[in-house]
Amino acid sequence: MEFSGSQTIAVSIERAWAYLLDVHKVALCAPGFQSLEELETEHWKAVIAAGVGPVKAKFTLDITRPEMHEPDHMVIKGRGNAPGSAVELEGSMRLVAEEAEQTRMDWNAHVVVRGTLASVGARLMSSTAEKLTSQFFDCLKAHLLAADATGASNC
Repeated sequence: MEFSGSQTIAVSIERAWAYLLDVHKVALCAPGFQSLEELETEHWKAVIAAGVGPVKAKFTLDITRPEMHEPDHMVIKGRGNAPGSAVELEGSMRLVAEEAEQTRMDWNAHVVVRGTLASVGARLMSSTAEKLTSQFFDCLKAHLLAADATGASNC
C-alpha cells in the first residue's frame, strides 16, 4: 500500500524538526502504541497493537531512521512480526517552511502487510490505514501546538 499526504502545522520548521527528532514523543501518537525501547542510536524496538476489522495483532517492530537531513528530511524504516502476520514499512517526510511560524510536512509511506491480518482484513486495510494516519497526524499536530504554546520542546 502507498500513502502520501501533506499537513500544515502552525510552528516553525525548527520546532517541528526538534519535536520529530524525539522518537519517544512521536511514538506516543502512533495508534496502538504500547512500548518503545532504544537499542542503539537511530534503532528501536517498538510494540504496536493493530487491528483490521475483526483481526487484531500485536507487532514487535524493528525500527531505524537511516536517513536524516536537518532540518527538512528524514526516512524511517521498520519491519516486524505478530503471530501469523508480518509488516514492512518505509516512510519519508520533508518539512518546508512556508512562513516563520508555519511548516508544511509532506510525507509518503509504503507499507506491506502479510499473513492473517492481510488476508482476512484485505477489504478494510486501506480505510483502516487512512483512519489511523488521520489519528496520528491529529495527535502530532495537537502535541506540536501544545509544545509551541508553552515555549518548550516537550508537552
